[in-house]
Amino acid sequence: MEIIKTKIRDCLIIQPDIYEDDRGFFFESFQDRRYAEEVGLRNRFVQDSHSHSVKDVIRGLHFQKNHPQGKLIRVLQGEIFDVAVDLRRASETFGCWESVILSDSNKAQFWVPPEFAHGFLVLSDTADVEYKTTDYYYPSDEASIIWNDPDLQIPWPIDTPILSLKDRNSGRFSDLK
Repeated sequence: MEIIKTKIRDCLIIQPDIYEDDRGFFFESFQDRRYAEEVGLRNRFVQDSHSHSVKDVIRGLHFQKNHPQGKLIRVLQGEIFDVAVDLRRASETFGCWESVILSDSNKAQFWVPPEFAHGFLVLSDTADVEYKTTDYYYPSDEASIIWNDPDLQIPWPIDTPILSLKDRNSGRFSDLK
């Protein structure tokens, strides 16, 4: 597997080894020992989540305040523009973001460490996204940053996304400072 470091320490893109032939393909989407040794993920995953969304939906930028979740994200079907924002106050990249295209064809994975906001835009007609998390989901602990926050300047490839009511009413990054 190939581990691609990003401009944000600990935020990684993982390209698994894929074995393809005329029957189809096979790859290990996760193996605890290998990911601990080769990627450095020694976090215990406690929950798998799956979302299905239509084109132009943005989900995020979500985070949990007191129970931060690390997320290992992959796309089972479709294509997304995936984004992580560093919320670690002591980090030299606090407020910086990283993005990657994840799809069923590239089979790449995105490791988003705890204390990051996370969100994605669906680029294909539909997308099924699966992610492993290092802590449980606590609805009362969730917070979010508005997708087009001017302080973050994320170049989302869309002007008018489909948003949930909760995501339309998200706070600003400056509120975290």
